[in-house]
Amino acid sequence: MAAPMELFCWAGGWGLPSVDPDCLAVLVSGAPLGRRGKKRRRWDLPLPCRITPVALALQKYNADYDLSATQGADTLAFVSLLEEKLLPVLIHIFWVDAKNYVEHTRKWYAENIPFPLNFFLPNCMHKQHLERLQLMWGDGYMEDEEKLEKELYRDARECLTLLSQRLGSQKFFFGDSPASLDAFVFSRLAPLLKAKLPNGKLQQHLKSLQNLCNYCTSILTRWRRTPTNGATSCCQCWWGWQPCWAMPS
Repeated sequence: MAAPMELFCWAGGWGLPSVDPDCLAVLVSGAPLGRRGKKRRRWDLPLPCRITPVALALQKYNADYDLSATQGADTLAFVSLLEEKLLPVLIHIFWVDAKNYVEHTRKWYAENIPFPLNFFLPNCMHKQHLERLQLMWGDGYMEDEEKLEKELYRDARECLTLLSQRLGSQKFFFGDSPASLDAFVFSRLAPLLKAKLPNGKLQQHLKSLQNLCNYCTSILTRWRRTPTNGATSCCQCWWGWQPCWAMPS
């Protein structure tokens, strides 16, 4: 019997099972499968996880098993759209915007990371996100920050509107059953929707799209109601223990 697959991830906050979008995507990916998992210390993973729902498919936990070839192509297209149009803005909102970073993001991580890591780890993460944006936009991306920000937020609003139109009145993007696209979209929208941001321009646009708000609430409720199916967990519930996968073979 193979060893169970485990995922170390960031803690929950803002009413979400994890504040990190990549961790959040994997956590909610297991909800349709009835998988909830073990707990582990946060400092075992000081950086956001990079495991995606694809890892679940490789372990034969595949939420896209019943999708058609067209739906599979749509999944890849929408993931690419979100990575190109929405992800840079989310990084800017949480890690670059001075007011949001100082009053919200850095404050949360400083309060939830143990001493003495809380003194320097948030700043290290801030620097990593700045470098990530530099790779996306080039070395001169801060030369005309106001113009760049205007273009980014315009693209992000259009992306959210397109998602809202594509979802329509459906429960999930491909009907009544969730797929990996739903986990990915939720993981990008939920932090933006739930965080109490001092500067929430894009957040207000998201809140105006009622079907996307209901969609996020529905997935979050579904995750909370998922049984553990015998998966073990630690009884301690403080900042240092994290939900992660423990998938029986």
